[in-house]
Amino acid sequence: NVRLASYHVDRAELDEFLINKCREAGIEILRPAEVKKCELNPGGLQSVTVRTDSSESELQARWLVDASGAAKLLARKSGWVRKNEAHPVNSAWARWSGVVNWDNKELKDRFPDFGKRCFAKRNTATNHLVGKGWWSWWIPLKDGDVSIGIVWDERLVEPPEGDSPGERLRGMLETHPMAKYFLEDASCNKGDIHWRRHLPYWSEHMVGDGFALVGDAAAFMDPFYSPGLDWVSYTSYGTAHMIAMEKQGKWSSEDCVARNELLVGSYHRWFKAIYKDKYYYMGDWELMKLAFRLDVGLYYLGVASQSYKYGNDSFLAAPLNGPYTGFPAWLISTYNRRLATIGKMRMKRGTWGKRNNAAYFPFRSFTFDLSLPLRNLSALGTWLFLELKEGWRTWFTSP
Repeated sequence: NVRLASYHVDRAELDEFLINKCREAGIEILRPAEVKKCELNPGGLQSVTVRTDSSESELQARWLVDASGAAKLLARKSGWVRKNEAHPVNSAWARWSGVVNWDNKELKDRFPDFGKRCFAKRNTATNHLVGKGWWSWWIPLKDGDVSIGIVWDERLVEPPEGDSPGERLRGMLETHPMAKYFLEDASCNKGDIHWRRHLPYWSEHMVGDGFALVGDAAAFMDPFYSPGLDWVSYTSYGTAHMIAMEKQGKWSSEDCVARNELLVGSYHRWFKAIYKDKYYYMGDWELMKLAFRLDVGLYYLGVASQSYKYGNDSFLAAPLNGPYTGFPAWLISTYNRRLATIGKMRMKRGTWGKRNNAAYFPFRSFTFDLSLPLRNLSALGTWLFLELKEGWRTWFTSP
């Protein structure tokens, strides 16, 4: 039960609104358009060949900003894209009709404890169900349908075989008892099913003298915790600042190199700290509860708090890479590595997930006061107790 109300927005309407704001600001928009060719000229004018419905033309500008998302146009055309081989996660998603309402009376009567735990509406929220080596999102859409998708680590699990992609998606979801209940009379839209293999990647070059990659065009880690929105903020704000400084004669090619090293280093530290091998313990309630407390608590303490302290210029930094970030990066990557190791050990010993049934964690959202560091210290103490209770089995041997 979070302290502040939140809302779902219609992405199509939001995108149209933003495009119209750009037009009002004097920005020329070519739509539809296809980029056919890019030529980079460090220190000079960059060139882009664009095809529209009526013609093909060459455009030139001092700066070229690639915001092409997962298409990663500039990085792909330039051969800069690198797969994150240490994180082999895949995703599939679809639009579903007839999904059971999370707030319906039958559900509350059947599982009264589940019904009493939440004082707000569940069905208008984004909900998540988690299994062994996978997690899923359940996002309500305004027409009554639900967007349901899964992300899984292929080292641990694969969707079962089926006659169609939708049946394979359903097969994996229904390994979770609640998903089986929610999808009992549901059907997925066969024309709206998507699969994407090997999600994580990064570009060796995110910033140069005359170009910049922002958001998913620069890198992607994992949709869990939605880090892509943070990445958009850091890369976009930093790019706007960089271009403004260069126009004032306060930016050099050496600054571009430093900015590129900052962002690439942030990607790798962020991945190692939060996501590396996380799926080995993600579906174990006890381990994931502890990771959630630490991940979110330390995020509020060290990342979310910065914009409140320093304003928008905090986005000129990058998470876990920069001054005073060495110890936090080490701490987060250490407990994540240890929880993954304990998860592997539990799989080997047959004790993985044994405390899952009917477990409940009444999480209270964080606030920027003295309770924030105290709650983080409490979670670190829980981690220490876990190490003494069973983690010691893997202190000197790996499962």
